[in-house]
Amino acid sequence: MIQSHPKRNVHGILLLDKRLGVSSNRALQEVKRLFNANKAGHTGSLDPLATGLLPLCFGEATKVSGMMLDDNKRYQVTVQLGIKTDTGDLEGSVIATRTVPEFTIKGIKAILEKFTGEIDQIPPMYSALKQNGKKLYELARNGITVERKARHITIFELKLLAVQKDTLELEVYCSKGTYIRSLTEDIGEEIGCGATVKELRRLQAGQFHIEQAVSLEQLQKLDEQQLLAALIAVDTPLQNLPAVHLNNQQAASTKQGQSLILAENLLGPVRMYHATEFLGLGEMRLDGKLAPKKLFNMND
Repeated sequence: MIQSHPKRNVHGILLLDKRLGVSSNRALQEVKRLFNANKAGHTGSLDPLATGLLPLCFGEATKVSGMMLDDNKRYQVTVQLGIKTDTGDLEGSVIATRTVPEFTIKGIKAILEKFTGEIDQIPPMYSALKQNGKKLYELARNGITVERKARHITIFELKLLAVQKDTLELEVYCSKGTYIRSLTEDIGEEIGCGATVKELRRLQAGQFHIEQAVSLEQLQKLDEQQLLAALIAVDTPLQNLPAVHLNNQQAASTKQGQSLILAENLLGPVRMYHATEFLGLGEMRLDGKLAPKKLFNMND
Protein backbone atom coordinates (compact mmCIF):
# COMPACT_ATOMS: atom_id res chain seq x y z
CA MET A 1 0.00 0.00 0.00
CA ILE A 2 1.16 3.54 -0.75
CA GLN A 3 2.46 5.18 2.46
CA SER A 4 0.13 7.68 4.10
CA HIS A 5 2.50 10.67 3.94
CA PRO A 6 2.93 12.91 2.14
CA LYS A 7 -0.14 13.20 -0.09
CA ARG A 8 0.65 13.04 -3.77
CA ASN A 9 -0.70 14.07 -7.14
CA VAL A 10 -2.14 10.97 -8.78
CA HIS A 11 -3.71 11.23 -12.24
CA GLY A 12 -5.96 8.61 -13.79
CA ILE A 13 -9.25 6.70 -13.57
CA LEU A 14 -9.91 3.69 -11.38
CA LEU A 15 -12.84 1.39 -12.06
CA LEU A 16 -14.10 0.30 -8.66
CA ASP A 17 -16.53 -2.55 -8.03
CA LYS A 18 -18.39 -0.89 -5.17
CA ARG A 19 -19.44 -3.25 -2.42
CA LEU A 20 -22.85 -3.45 -0.80
CA GLY A 21 -23.75 -1.17 2.09
CA VAL A 22 -21.44 1.82 1.61
CA SER A 23 -22.12 5.18 0.03
CA SER A 24 -20.28 6.18 -3.12
CA ASN A 25 -18.51 8.93 -1.19
CA ARG A 26 -17.28 6.52 1.48
CA ALA A 27 -16.04 4.15 -1.23
CA LEU A 28 -14.24 7.07 -2.89
CA GLN A 29 -12.58 8.16 0.36
CA GLU A 30 -11.39 4.61 1.09
CA VAL A 31 -9.69 4.32 -2.30
CA LYS A 32 -8.37 7.88 -2.11
CA ARG A 33 -6.62 6.99 1.17
CA LEU A 34 -5.12 3.89 -0.42
CA PHE A 35 -3.57 6.00 -3.17
CA ASN A 36 -2.83 8.84 -0.72
CA ALA A 37 -4.13 11.13 -3.47
CA ASN A 38 -4.58 14.87 -3.19
CA LYS A 39 -7.69 15.07 -5.34
CA ALA A 40 -10.39 12.60 -6.35
CA GLY A 41 -14.06 12.41 -7.30
CA HIS A 42 -16.61 9.89 -8.56
CA THR A 43 -18.76 10.01 -11.67
CA GLY A 44 -22.33 9.58 -10.52
CA SER A 45 -23.19 7.94 -7.23
CA LEU A 46 -24.55 4.51 -6.48
CA ASP A 47 -26.92 4.05 -3.54
CA PRO A 48 -25.56 2.04 -0.56
CA LEU A 49 -27.89 -0.82 -1.60
CA ALA A 50 -26.31 -0.84 -5.08
CA THR A 51 -23.08 -2.57 -6.06
CA GLY A 52 -20.97 -2.53 -9.18
CA LEU A 53 -19.12 -0.19 -11.47
CA LEU A 54 -18.13 3.15 -9.96
CA PRO A 55 -15.48 5.04 -11.97
CA LEU A 56 -13.25 7.15 -9.71
CA CYS A 57 -11.28 10.07 -11.12
CA PHE A 58 -7.97 11.15 -9.60
CA GLY A 59 -6.10 14.43 -10.11
CA GLU A 60 -6.45 15.82 -13.62
CA ALA A 61 -8.96 13.08 -14.47
CA THR A 62 -11.52 14.99 -12.36
CA LYS A 63 -11.70 17.39 -15.33
CA VAL A 64 -13.42 14.69 -17.40
CA SER A 65 -15.73 13.43 -14.63
CA GLY A 66 -18.50 15.83 -15.68
CA MET A 67 -18.48 14.40 -19.20
CA MET A 68 -18.66 10.86 -17.81
CA LEU A 69 -21.83 11.79 -15.90
CA ASP A 70 -23.54 12.04 -19.29
CA ASP A 71 -22.68 8.45 -20.22
CA ASN A 72 -25.35 5.81 -20.72
CA LYS A 73 -25.51 3.17 -17.98
CA ARG A 74 -26.40 -0.53 -17.77
CA TYR A 75 -27.84 -2.14 -14.63
CA GLN A 76 -29.06 -5.51 -13.41
CA VAL A 77 -31.93 -5.12 -10.96
CA THR A 78 -33.93 -7.53 -8.85
CA VAL A 79 -37.50 -6.22 -8.51
CA GLN A 80 -39.46 -7.16 -5.40
CA LEU A 81 -43.14 -7.27 -6.28
CA GLY A 82 -46.02 -6.60 -3.88
CA ILE A 83 -44.14 -4.11 -1.70
CA LYS A 84 -43.79 -0.34 -1.86
CA THR A 85 -41.26 1.52 0.30
CA ASP A 86 -40.68 5.19 1.00
CA THR A 87 -37.23 5.11 -0.63
CA GLY A 88 -38.02 2.86 -3.60
CA ASP A 89 -35.71 0.11 -2.33
CA LEU A 90 -35.59 -2.38 0.53
CA GLU A 91 -33.49 0.00 2.64
CA GLY A 92 -36.62 2.06 3.20
CA SER A 93 -39.72 1.55 5.31
CA VAL A 94 -42.60 -0.45 3.83
CA ILE A 95 -45.53 1.88 3.17
CA ALA A 96 -47.82 -0.51 1.27
CA THR A 97 -48.20 -4.22 0.52
CA ARG A 98 -50.39 -5.78 -2.13
CA THR A 99 -51.07 -9.25 -3.44
CA VAL A 100 -49.01 -10.11 -6.48
CA PRO A 101 -51.42 -11.07 -9.28
CA GLU A 102 -50.99 -14.09 -11.50
CA PHE A 103 -48.94 -13.13 -14.54
CA THR A 104 -47.29 -14.68 -17.57
CA ILE A 105 -43.86 -14.06 -19.02
CA LYS A 106 -45.58 -12.79 -22.16
CA GLY A 107 -47.61 -10.36 -20.05
CA ILE A 108 -44.53 -9.07 -18.21
CA LYS A 109 -42.66 -8.58 -21.48
CA ALA A 110 -45.60 -6.60 -22.86
CA ILE A 111 -45.46 -4.33 -19.80
CA LEU A 112 -41.69 -3.87 -20.15
CA GLU A 113 -42.23 -2.87 -23.76
CA LYS A 114 -44.28 0.11 -22.54
CA PHE A 115 -41.22 1.41 -20.68
CA THR A 116 -38.78 0.94 -23.55
CA GLY A 117 -37.74 3.94 -25.62
CA GLU A 118 -38.20 7.62 -24.79
CA ILE A 119 -40.31 8.07 -21.68
CA ASP A 120 -41.02 10.68 -19.02
CA GLN A 121 -40.02 9.79 -15.48
CA ILE A 122 -40.75 11.54 -12.18
CA PRO A 123 -37.61 11.46 -9.97
CA PRO A 124 -38.00 9.90 -6.51
CA MET A 125 -38.15 12.02 -3.37
CA TYR A 126 -35.11 10.15 -2.09
CA SER A 127 -32.72 11.68 -4.63
CA ALA A 128 -30.00 14.34 -4.60
CA LEU A 129 -31.93 16.63 -6.95
CA LYS A 130 -32.46 20.10 -5.52
CA GLN A 131 -35.63 22.12 -5.20
CA ASN A 132 -35.42 25.66 -3.85
CA GLY A 133 -31.87 24.97 -2.72
CA LYS A 134 -32.80 21.85 -0.72
CA LYS A 135 -31.93 18.30 -1.73
CA LEU A 136 -35.06 16.21 -2.16
CA TYR A 137 -33.84 13.47 0.17
CA GLU A 138 -33.38 16.07 2.94
CA LEU A 139 -37.02 17.06 2.55
CA ALA A 140 -38.10 13.42 2.40
CA ARG A 141 -36.27 12.62 5.66
CA ASN A 142 -38.32 15.37 7.29
CA GLY A 143 -41.53 13.83 6.01
CA ILE A 144 -42.01 16.45 3.30
CA THR A 145 -43.12 15.46 -0.19
CA VAL A 146 -43.05 18.02 -3.00
CA GLU A 147 -44.19 17.91 -6.60
CA ARG A 148 -41.38 16.98 -9.00
CA LYS A 149 -41.21 17.71 -12.69
CA ALA A 150 -41.05 14.72 -15.00
CA ARG A 151 -37.73 14.26 -16.80
CA HIS A 152 -37.26 12.99 -20.35
CA ILE A 153 -35.13 9.83 -20.38
CA THR A 154 -34.45 6.94 -22.74
CA ILE A 155 -34.57 3.24 -21.92
CA PHE A 156 -32.58 1.70 -24.77
CA GLU A 157 -33.01 -1.90 -23.58
CA LEU A 158 -35.20 -3.51 -20.92
CA LYS A 159 -34.65 -7.27 -20.76
CA LEU A 160 -36.40 -9.84 -18.61
CA LEU A 161 -33.67 -12.17 -17.30
CA ALA A 162 -35.58 -14.29 -14.79
CA VAL A 163 -38.99 -14.61 -13.12
CA GLN A 164 -39.92 -15.91 -9.68
CA LYS A 165 -43.28 -15.85 -7.94
CA ASP A 166 -42.76 -12.38 -6.51
CA THR A 167 -39.51 -11.13 -8.09
CA LEU A 168 -38.29 -10.14 -11.52
CA GLU A 169 -34.68 -9.98 -12.69
CA LEU A 170 -34.18 -7.21 -15.26
CA GLU A 171 -31.33 -5.73 -17.25
CA VAL A 172 -31.69 -2.01 -18.03
CA TYR A 173 -29.62 0.02 -20.48
CA CYS A 174 -30.57 3.66 -20.06
CA SER A 175 -29.66 7.29 -20.59
CA LYS A 176 -28.27 9.64 -17.96
CA GLY A 177 -30.76 10.84 -15.36
CA THR A 178 -32.62 7.53 -15.18
CA TYR A 179 -33.69 6.41 -11.71
CA ILE A 180 -33.96 2.63 -11.55
CA ARG A 181 -35.99 2.93 -8.34
CA SER A 182 -38.61 5.02 -10.12
CA LEU A 183 -38.61 2.67 -13.10
CA THR A 184 -39.12 -0.29 -10.75
CA GLU A 185 -42.02 1.42 -8.96
CA ASP A 186 -43.67 2.33 -12.26
CA ILE A 187 -43.38 -1.24 -13.53
CA GLY A 188 -44.88 -2.47 -10.25
CA GLU A 189 -47.85 -0.14 -10.63
CA GLU A 190 -48.38 -1.34 -14.20
CA ILE A 191 -48.39 -4.96 -12.97
CA GLY A 192 -50.91 -3.90 -10.32
CA CYS A 193 -49.11 -4.75 -7.09
CA GLY A 194 -46.40 -2.15 -6.57
CA ALA A 195 -42.70 -2.93 -6.46
CA THR A 196 -39.38 -1.87 -4.97
CA VAL A 197 -35.70 -2.51 -5.70
CA LYS A 198 -34.35 -5.58 -3.90
CA GLU A 199 -30.87 -5.66 -5.47
CA LEU A 200 -29.12 -3.37 -7.95
CA ARG A 201 -25.80 -3.75 -9.73
CA ARG A 202 -24.27 -1.37 -12.27
CA LEU A 203 -22.71 -3.32 -15.12
CA GLN A 204 -21.61 -0.56 -17.49
CA ALA A 205 -20.95 3.19 -17.58
CA GLY A 206 -20.15 4.55 -21.02
CA GLN A 207 -17.32 2.50 -22.51
CA PHE A 208 -16.38 0.93 -19.16
CA HIS A 209 -17.65 -2.50 -18.04
CA ILE A 210 -17.86 -4.29 -14.70
CA GLU A 211 -15.37 -6.93 -15.92
CA GLN A 212 -12.69 -4.21 -15.85
CA ALA A 213 -13.43 -3.19 -12.25
CA VAL A 214 -11.57 -4.13 -9.08
CA SER A 215 -12.84 -4.35 -5.51
CA LEU A 216 -11.45 -2.52 -2.49
CA GLU A 217 -10.31 -5.88 -1.13
CA GLN A 218 -8.29 -6.52 -4.30
CA LEU A 219 -6.78 -3.03 -4.17
CA GLN A 220 -5.70 -3.49 -0.56
CA LYS A 221 -3.48 -6.40 -1.63
CA LEU A 222 -1.54 -4.31 -4.17
CA ASP A 223 1.77 -2.55 -3.59
CA GLU A 224 2.41 1.04 -4.69
CA GLN A 225 3.53 0.19 -8.21
CA GLN A 226 0.59 -2.18 -8.76
CA LEU A 227 -1.89 0.41 -7.49
CA LEU A 228 -0.65 3.04 -9.91
CA ALA A 229 -0.68 0.46 -12.72
CA ALA A 230 -4.38 -0.12 -12.04
CA LEU A 231 -5.18 3.43 -13.15
CA ILE A 232 -6.58 4.06 -16.62
CA ALA A 233 -5.24 7.00 -18.66
CA VAL A 234 -7.03 10.32 -18.18
CA ASP A 235 -7.91 10.64 -21.89
CA THR A 236 -9.51 7.16 -22.17
CA PRO A 237 -13.12 8.44 -21.85
CA LEU A 238 -12.44 10.94 -24.66
CA GLN A 239 -11.50 8.46 -27.37
CA ASN A 240 -14.60 9.29 -29.41
CA LEU A 241 -13.18 12.78 -30.06
CA PRO A 242 -10.72 13.34 -32.93
CA ALA A 243 -7.08 13.93 -31.98
CA VAL A 244 -4.75 16.71 -33.17
CA HIS A 245 -0.97 16.48 -32.75
CA LEU A 246 1.04 19.63 -32.13
CA ASN A 247 4.71 20.42 -32.64
CA ASN A 248 6.93 21.98 -29.97
CA GLN A 249 6.05 25.57 -30.78
CA GLN A 250 2.32 24.87 -31.13
CA ALA A 251 2.27 22.94 -27.87
CA ALA A 252 4.04 25.78 -26.05
CA SER A 253 1.46 28.29 -27.36
CA THR A 254 -1.42 26.01 -26.43
CA LYS A 255 -0.11 25.59 -22.88
CA GLN A 256 -0.24 29.39 -22.60
CA GLY A 257 -3.90 29.28 -23.59
CA GLN A 258 -3.26 30.82 -27.02
CA SER A 259 -5.32 29.94 -30.10
CA LEU A 260 -3.42 28.95 -33.24
CA ILE A 261 -4.09 28.28 -36.90
CA LEU A 262 -4.06 24.56 -37.59
CA ALA A 263 -4.32 22.88 -40.98
CA GLU A 264 -6.90 20.33 -39.87
CA ASN A 265 -10.17 19.56 -41.61
CA LEU A 266 -12.02 19.33 -38.32
CA LEU A 267 -14.74 21.19 -36.50
CA GLY A 268 -15.74 21.06 -32.85
CA PRO A 269 -14.14 19.43 -29.78
CA VAL A 270 -10.77 17.68 -30.19
CA ARG A 271 -8.09 16.01 -28.06
CA MET A 272 -4.71 17.77 -28.15
CA TYR A 273 -1.36 15.96 -27.96
CA HIS A 274 2.34 16.83 -28.04
CA ALA A 275 4.12 13.60 -28.95
CA THR A 276 2.64 11.16 -26.40
CA GLU A 277 1.67 13.87 -23.90
CA PHE A 278 -2.04 14.59 -23.57
CA LEU A 279 -2.41 18.37 -23.38
CA GLY A 280 -6.17 18.61 -22.97
CA LEU A 281 -9.31 19.53 -24.87
CA GLY A 282 -9.60 22.14 -27.58
CA GLU A 283 -12.11 23.31 -30.15
CA MET A 284 -11.54 23.58 -33.89
CA ARG A 285 -13.41 26.63 -35.17
CA LEU A 286 -14.78 27.63 -38.54
CA ASP A 287 -11.89 30.06 -39.08
CA GLY A 288 -9.39 27.17 -38.84
CA LYS A 289 -8.19 28.12 -35.37
CA LEU A 290 -7.63 25.66 -32.54
CA ALA A 291 -8.79 27.21 -29.27
CA PRO A 292 -7.67 25.51 -26.01
CA LYS A 293 -10.67 24.80 -23.80
CA LYS A 294 -9.46 22.61 -20.94
CA LEU A 295 -5.73 22.14 -20.32
CA PHE A 296 -4.34 19.16 -18.38
CA ASN A 297 -1.05 19.07 -16.50
CA MET A 298 0.00 15.60 -15.36
CA ASN A 299 3.64 16.45 -14.71
CA ASP A 300 3.02 17.72 -11.18
